[in-house]
Amino acid sequence: QHLTGGNEVALAVLILSIVSVTGLALSAVKIKGVGLGITGVLFSGILFGHLGWHVDDGVLQFVKEFGLILFVFTIGLQIGPGFFASLRDQGLPLNLCAAAIVLAGATLTALLGWALGIPPFACAGLFSGATTNTPSLGAAQQAIAMIPDAASRSLPALAYAVAYPGGVLGIIVSILLLKGIFRINPEAEAAAFANARRGTIPLLRRRTLAVLNPNLDGLTLHEIPGRHETGIVISRIRTPGSEARVAVGDEILHTGDCILAVGTEEALDGFQKIVGTRSDEDLMDSPDRIQFRRIIVTRKDPLGKSLRQLALHTAYGVVVTRIQRGEVEMTPDGDTKLQFGDTLQAVGNPAGLDQAEGLLGNSSRELGITHYLPVFLGVALGVALGLVPLALPGLPIPVRLGLAGGPLVAAIILGRIGRIGRLVWYMPSGANLALRELGIILFLACVGLKA
Repeated sequence: QHLTGGNEVALAVLILSIVSVTGLALSAVKIKGVGLGITGVLFSGILFGHLGWHVDDGVLQFVKEFGLILFVFTIGLQIGPGFFASLRDQGLPLNLCAAAIVLAGATLTALLGWALGIPPFACAGLFSGATTNTPSLGAAQQAIAMIPDAASRSLPALAYAVAYPGGVLGIIVSILLLKGIFRINPEAEAAAFANARRGTIPLLRRRTLAVLNPNLDGLTLHEIPGRHETGIVISRIRTPGSEARVAVGDEILHTGDCILAVGTEEALDGFQKIVGTRSDEDLMDSPDRIQFRRIIVTRKDPLGKSLRQLALHTAYGVVVTRIQRGEVEMTPDGDTKLQFGDTLQAVGNPAGLDQAEGLLGNSSRELGITHYLPVFLGVALGVALGLVPLALPGLPIPVRLGLAGGPLVAAIILGRIGRIGRLVWYMPSGANLALRELGIILFLACVGLKA
C-alpha cells in the first residue's frame, strides 16, 4: 500500500503480475516430462493469498470474470467453424460420453457431500476442482450470486482450490496407469490417428484426358455429363495443333481435344469413362502465359459470395481448381461460397490472375490482423445472452448461461457464421491462443488469491 500510494488498481496489477510470473515459472518445472502446466498460476495465487497479499474485492472480481470471458470466447471462436460438422459426424456418441462423465462426477460429489456433511456450496467447488473444470466454477459462483442472502459465497472457490491439485494429480496418475497397463505408445498413437484422419480426406489429383467420346463433340465444358456429379474441375484444354489454354465453362469441346481434370482418384476414374482415355501429355507444361497461383481470400467484398457470383472465369479468364479451407482440400463448384482465409488454387494468364488477386485480397498481412470490433461485439452479445433468465419448472430461481456459458455459445455461433455484413469473426491462431492464455492466467491468479 505504501509503495502504490493507496492506488488499489496499481496494487492489483502489481500483485497479479507477481503471482502470474511466479506461477508461470512454476509451470515450467517438469519432473520426468510431467509438469503442472498453467495450473501453477493457481497454486502461486494460493501461496501469495496465504501470505496475506490482498487485492480489492471489486477489482479482483472484475479481472477474474473478464479473464474467464476471454478464455471461453476464444475457445468458442476456434471450434465454431467445425462444431456443427463434428456434431453431425460423431456428435451423439461423444456427447453421450461427455454427459455420462459429468453426471457421474456430479453424482459422486453429491454422495460424498451427503456422507461427509460437506456444505452444498462447497460441493459445487469440489466438483469443479476435482474435474479441473474452470468454467463450471464461474457458473457456480454466478448461480450462487443470484440467491438472495446466500451465506458462505466464498466456499466454492475454497473447495475448488483445495480439490484442484488432487484433480490434476489424479488425471496424471490415471493416464500413466492406463499407459502402462495397456502398453500405449503416445507417439505411435498420434501418428496412427494423423494417418487415419488423412485417409478420411480424399486427395485431389490431376489427370490429362483425351476426348474420344463422339457424343461430347460440340458440347461446352459445362454440358459434359457427370462433371458436376463427380465434382470434377477442368482447368486447361488443348485442341490439336494449338497450345494449351485456360478452360472456361463455355469452351466448345471437340473430339481429339485434351483436357486437364482435377478431382479425387475415384471421381477421375468415373469421369474418364465418360470422356475417353488417359493421355500421357502434360498440360501443366504450358507456355508462360498460363500460370498457376495460390490466392488467399482476405478481402471482405467476396466473402459469402459463390464462385458463380464472382464469375472469375468469365471476367478474368481464371479457373479455380481447388480450395483449401483449414485442413480440408476440396474441388469447388459454382455454388461454393468463399470464407475468410480460404486458399484458392487458380489457373489463368498473368493479367487475369492479377485481377483476381486484387478482387480476393491475397494479403498475408491482412490474414494476420485481429479485428477487435467483431471480437468485442461478440463478447457483448455473449454477456447479454448469459444474462437472459430461463425459467425451468421445479427450480426456485431462473437459470442463466452466465458469463461462462453465454460468451461460449455466442462465439460458437458467430464462428460458424463467420461473417455478418462487413463484420468478420476470424482471429489468427496466434492471437487466439495468446488471448486464451491471458484469460486463463488472470482467472486462475484471481481464484488462487481469493481462496
